[in-house]
Amino acid sequence: MNDHSKRIVADDGYCNKAEAFEASDDQPANPHLDRTLGDVIGRRFARRDVLKSTLAVSAIGALFGTSALTAPTAKAAAPVSSFDFAEIDAGVDETHHVARGYDAAILLRWGDPIFADAPAFDPANQSAEAQLRQFGYNNDYVAFLPLDDTGTRGLICVNHEYTNEEVMFPGLGRQDKVDFAGMTAELVDIEMAAHGVSIVEIALENGTWTPVLTSRFNRRISPLSTEMAVDGPAAGHARLKTSADRTGKRVMGTLNNCAGGHTPWGTYLAAEENFHGYFWTDEKDAEGKRLTKGLGGDQQKSYERYAVPGGWYAWGRFHDRFNVDKEPNEPNRFGWVVEIDPNDPGSTPVKHTALGRFRHEGAETILNSDGRVVVYMGDDARFDYLYRFVSREAYREGDKAHNMALLSDGTLSVARFGEDGSMEWLPLVFGEGPLTPENGFESQADVLIDTRLAADLLGATPMDRPEDVQPNPATDRVYVMLTNNTKRKADATDAANPRGPNAFGHVVELTPPGGDHAAETFAWDILVTCGDPRVAEIGAVWNPATSDSGWFASPDNAAVDADGRLWISTDQGGSWPKTGKADGLYAVDTEGDARGLSRMFFRCPVGAEMCGPYFAPDGETLFVAVQHPATDGTKDYAPFARASTFENPATRWPDFEPGMPPRPSVLAIRKTGGGRIAKD
Repeated sequence: MNDHSKRIVADDGYCNKAEAFEASDDQPANPHLDRTLGDVIGRRFARRDVLKSTLAVSAIGALFGTSALTAPTAKAAAPVSSFDFAEIDAGVDETHHVARGYDAAILLRWGDPIFADAPAFDPANQSAEAQLRQFGYNNDYVAFLPLDDTGTRGLICVNHEYTNEEVMFPGLGRQDKVDFAGMTAELVDIEMAAHGVSIVEIALENGTWTPVLTSRFNRRISPLSTEMAVDGPAAGHARLKTSADRTGKRVMGTLNNCAGGHTPWGTYLAAEENFHGYFWTDEKDAEGKRLTKGLGGDQQKSYERYAVPGGWYAWGRFHDRFNVDKEPNEPNRFGWVVEIDPNDPGSTPVKHTALGRFRHEGAETILNSDGRVVVYMGDDARFDYLYRFVSREAYREGDKAHNMALLSDGTLSVARFGEDGSMEWLPLVFGEGPLTPENGFESQADVLIDTRLAADLLGATPMDRPEDVQPNPATDRVYVMLTNNTKRKADATDAANPRGPNAFGHVVELTPPGGDHAAETFAWDILVTCGDPRVAEIGAVWNPATSDSGWFASPDNAAVDADGRLWISTDQGGSWPKTGKADGLYAVDTEGDARGLSRMFFRCPVGAEMCGPYFAPDGETLFVAVQHPATDGTKDYAPFARASTFENPATRWPDFEPGMPPRPSVLAIRKTGGGRIAKD
């Protein structure tokens, strides 16, 4: 890789490209903002009255019962948590922290070899060829799939969401402010190779997990080199055909894989989130800025609803398929859920169009009582929607061929919340209701390619960035992470989003009747309303026993452990200075007197986001992913107070070696001496 001596310095107040594009993407793409979840909850709980009080009495009583009002501080008569660990202190510094009595060992870092013949990581001499043999960048969702009954060998599957060129390449700096002038075909290919998925066999020896570099299962999947199949109702549709694929059934790669899921038959689901950001146009306005609207021809309405092209990367300068002027259908080939079989390294990943096209945060599954597979998904954008897919056929134990087709055929629905605490699932089916040719839908393929437009017409409830949607098989309840919505207006405050704008997020709990995840109507409630409970104007609602370190903001990913307990990770982005806390992992009680009690278990280094988390089946290992260390909010980190660069980052975590940049990494957390996580 060439060294670029001319550094470009951005002066727009953001620390990096990701922060800048997060801000630009703050403009909602949904035009239907008159029926938000906030309006519904506001009418149900009359939150405006709550905000006028100093202790949020009405909301606390509604969520935790009147007995909670007798516990004014975290020190008084605290309920007994189901989690057993000593909470760590919130804060921010250059390294990670885990609860006392636990070891957090680095398992895989960006650039680590994952094959025996892979080159060692050399950040000053990167290449796409090397990166395709090494662990990718910005690790997000993690799944561990055991290879034997002992659970001491298994495959760890990891999404690589995006890249930060500011701290990834020497001598380059931010590129979005200068129309990506420093990006070359070589650098773009390295970025592409660093995206996608890594699958690595790992083994537990003497209490430590290590990669098995000689494993036949190890694999890198990328948008640069991995061909994928397309199935379901939209496969072969004219809007999926390009000059490189006249069939509309083959796509090169996957990208912006945020969260994901795994299936009962042992496959891995990688969700494509902010795909719009990768598309480029040569068209510019009178001021020389690249256009973001008025493109797409007869697909213009679809382009604008999905915010295509986003222009976050220069890939379209060097790869025609990412240039919408040359390949207007290519954006339709992304925004899907990809199924990968980790146990067959020669298998072709499949994009399942039956699960809809939108900015998928994740795709978590649960087996319904009738054997059908249910997939819960959030569309991670302000004022977008919550979705559910129910397979047509039932799961068959041991019949892998049958089960591998379950996500190809079923019913996709979108959620509409009611004021009475009920929630209705609205099927997205061509020919039903407004989903007709008169409204631009000629087939079920159109409904799925333009899932957002179809959901708009059905009157779904716009929500505050629905991210992970985590079913709990122990209780059959479902938890929806709603990260934030800074575009919520001050006159739309409510019990679940009690601030305008809503900078801190909330968690909604869904209850299917009788544990039937395929039912048409669920009940809903609020688990916690996030933010600092000490500031009455914020309107945060926690169990009163939650400590100053235990409350959090911007819930993102979630996991349920083998004991049916909920764990939540956070992603505040560059807004962490609003809380003074680095992102981390929290244990959150959902039952009894401890309901809504949150405690901090793990803390990230400065500028990083907490991803994962995932438990080994025996509950003795917790895998977590630390993404983009040293990037977000570093101008507000007092010991550093500037944007990070490759040469001068806010932290060199996890290596802390001169010349080594910060490296996104996956860690394996285990109790010192062994035992179940957070259990006595």
